[in-house]
Amino acid sequence: MQAVQHRLRQGADVGALRRSASRPRGPLADLVTATLQQPERIRQFDPASWDLLIRQARRANLLARLAWMLKSHDLWDVVLPAARPHLESAWAFSQRQRIAVQWEIECIGRALQSTGAPLILLKGAAYVALDLPTAAGRLVSDVDILVPKDRITEVESALMIHGWHTIHHGAYDQRYYRKWMHEIPPMRHLRRGTVIDVHHALLPETARIKVDSDLIRMSATEVPVEEAVFVLAPSDMVLHSATHLFHEGELDNGLRDLVDLDSLLRHFGEQPGFWEGLVPRARKVGLARPLFYALRYTSRILGTPVPADVMEVAVEGGPARPLRTLLDFLFLRALRPNHSTCSDTWTLLARWMLFVRSHWLRMPLPLLLYHLSRKAVARNESDHAQAREPPVPPDRPPL
Repeated sequence: MQAVQHRLRQGADVGALRRSASRPRGPLADLVTATLQQPERIRQFDPASWDLLIRQARRANLLARLAWMLKSHDLWDVVLPAARPHLESAWAFSQRQRIAVQWEIECIGRALQSTGAPLILLKGAAYVALDLPTAAGRLVSDVDILVPKDRITEVESALMIHGWHTIHHGAYDQRYYRKWMHEIPPMRHLRRGTVIDVHHALLPETARIKVDSDLIRMSATEVPVEEAVFVLAPSDMVLHSATHLFHEGELDNGLRDLVDLDSLLRHFGEQPGFWEGLVPRARKVGLARPLFYALRYTSRILGTPVPADVMEVAVEGGPARPLRTLLDFLFLRALRPNHSTCSDTWTLLARWMLFVRSHWLRMPLPLLLYHLSRKAVARNESDHAQAREPPVPPDRPPL
C-alpha cells in the first residue's frame, strides 16, 4: 500500500497502476531491452512504466548504462522527475568506479613490472583502458588479466608481494582451479578489497571447445595511452566476450554481457575490414560456435546490425537446426533482466538448463560428476557446521 501511495504522490494515476498490473509478462515485458533498442520509446512511458523500467534495469545491472543512453540521445529532459535520482546515482557510481578501475590497472602494472610479463586486460578493464563506448555505465566487479601459462607462478608471486592474496583456501578449490580451470583462484587486495582474476587461457583446458589462447594472446595490441598495457585485438575482444557469455551458467548479468557484445560489434563494425575478418578469425582460433551465438542473439534481441553475408557464413559454425531451436527457446528467455515481470512459465527451466549446459561444456562427464559430488558434500558439511554453532546470546552482538 505504501508503494502504491508513493507512486501516486509521484504522479501516477489509478488507471496507470491498473494498466501496470495487467501488463504482459515474460520477454514481451522487457522494457530495458525495448528502451535500449529505441530510446525514443520513453516519450510514451507513463509513471508505472518508468517504475518498472528502473526496477528491471537495476536487476540487470544496466541502470547506469540506461542513464548514459538517455543522456547521449538528448532524452534526459523526458525522464520522469521521480526516476532521475535513480539514474543519476547509478551513473555517478559508475563514474567513480571507472576512476577506481583506472587506478587498479596502474597498480597491477607496477606489481607486474618486475616480472616482465605482459599485462593484457580483459573485458570491463579493457573497455575502460581503451575508453570504448562499451565502458559507458558498465559496472566492473573485478579486473581480469591474461598472462602466459608458463609465467603464472611468477605473476601470482608478484601480486602477492603487492598485497593480493587468494580468496579460495580449500585444498580441493585450489586443485580445481590450478589443474582444470583457465585461471588461478581469484585474488583480493588486502587493503583495497579489489579482486583480480588471472587467466592463462580463454576457456578451461577440459572444455569441449579447444581455443588457441596463445594465438589470441600474441595478437594483443598496446593501449595507446598506457605504457606496457595491452588489450585483445578487436575481433578477439568480441570473441572473448562471446565465449564468456555463452559458456556462462549464471546469467544474472546475461543481458548486460549481451549489451557489451552489441556495443563492441557496433563500434568495431565501423572499422574497415572488421566484418570481413571476424568469421575467419573465429574459425582460426576455434571460436566459430560462440561467435554464431553472439551474432544471432545480439541481432534478435538488441537489433545489432549484422551484415547478412556475415550472418550467412557464421551459421556454418552454429549447431544443427534442432539444437538451434532448443537454444533459441532457452537464450531468448534467459538473456533478459532477472526480474519477475520478464519471466514466463519456462524461464526458470531455461535458466536451469543453461546452468547444466555450462558445466557440460566446461568438463567431461566423469570429471563433472566428481566435481559436483565434491561440491555437494562440502555444502552439506558447511550446513551441518552452521547448524551446530550455538546461537549468539541476545546481549552479545555478533562479531
